[in-house]
Amino acid sequence: MPTLTRSDLMEAVYSEVGLSRKQSSEMVEQFLEEVVTTLEKGSAVKLSAFGNFSVRSKNERIGRNPKTGEEVPITPRKVLVFKASHVLKDRVNNG
Repeated sequence: MPTLTRSDLMEAVYSEVGLSRKQSSEMVEQFLEEVVTTLEKGSAVKLSAFGNFSVRSKNERIGRNPKTGEEVPITPRKVLVFKASHVLKDRVNNG
């Protein structure tokens, strides 16, 4: 199964909207940069009929090395979370 890339997104904008390839590329890059900047600030990104991106803080915890069984501390960190909308889930399941 092929992977969707930035180049694929740019080509889709180019063919569907009719902008030049350069303008299409800039539009895709600006959109992605806006999403990243918003997430870096700690805000959520909600895309109607697609889903929500948010940043969640995880506390420090003790993990275990599966090979040795040794306990290892896992440092606190932020993780990116995506929750698909029901519309997206329905489209994927009913394909």
